Amino acid sequence: MTDDPRSWYGDPRAAAAARTADLGALRTQVDDLLDAMINKFYAEIPYADHQARGEELNLEYYKRHNIETILRLRRKRTIDALAINYFTKRDPVRGAAWAHYVEDEMLHDEWFAGDLGRIGVTKDEIYSTDPFQATKLLTGYLQYGMEFEGTPLALLCSVYFVEYTTTKTQPSWVKNLEEKLGREKVAGARRHVGTDIDDEHADFVWGVLTSLVSSTEDEAKVIQHMRIVANLWVAYFLELYQAVVAPAKNSFEAAGSLAGRFA
Repeated sequence: MTDDPRSWYGDPRAAAAARTADLGALRTQVDDLLDAMINKFYAEIPYADHQARGEELNLEYYKRHNIETILRLRRKRTIDALAINYFTKRDPVRGAAWAHYVEDEMLHDEWFAGDLGRIGVTKDEIYSTDPFQATKLLTGYLQYGMEFEGTPLALLCSVYFVEYTTTKTQPSWVKNLEEKLGREKVAGARRHVGTDIDDEHADFVWGVLTSLVSSTEDEAKVIQHMRIVANLWVAYFLELYQAVVAPAKNSFEAAGSLAGRFA
């Protein structure tokens, strides 16, 4: 975007109002899609329900999953900053709101690191771990949207995907983990889920996301982004499973093959 006044937002409040739309039907379509994906995830992906219902917790699987959560959060906040830059030029009212959301989420990796520390995983171990290829691809996909498509729509779809599925799945995961490890050892995860639910993060993210949707073509892109993000998350859980539970010579190739057919 050039420093041309004709391409900037004009009056900030007017710009925000101009990008407010009633997309309730689209949200229903997205939520129904995500509910179906959650059911399919539990039905088809190996070990998918392990942390939610596993009788004997695979501690190495739990550790590696939380390490990856931290590594993913550390990389995502860089893309969040790119989104703030986008909104400063087009919709500073939502830029302020997104900056507040990012501030709230920015250091949540510390909560998960605290949980890992209580079971003997050091920060040096966490931060010296190389992320899974699926995490790198997800990060790259979101950054591609910013750098080459010039919009944070993919990012916002991914954040909505995470916020929505978190409220649907994580309470049962945390409850089971508390029973297996003790409530004090998963305090960070409990705090993270509670924040997402209590602060109604899914509703907030949807409101920002809709400011980027102004045509039927954009609505189709939202659905496409949700499917791609779902495939990348499935690839991650398959890569995690094959790295910890059932090692394979080329785990990501197998993970990518199945995940590509998921959504």
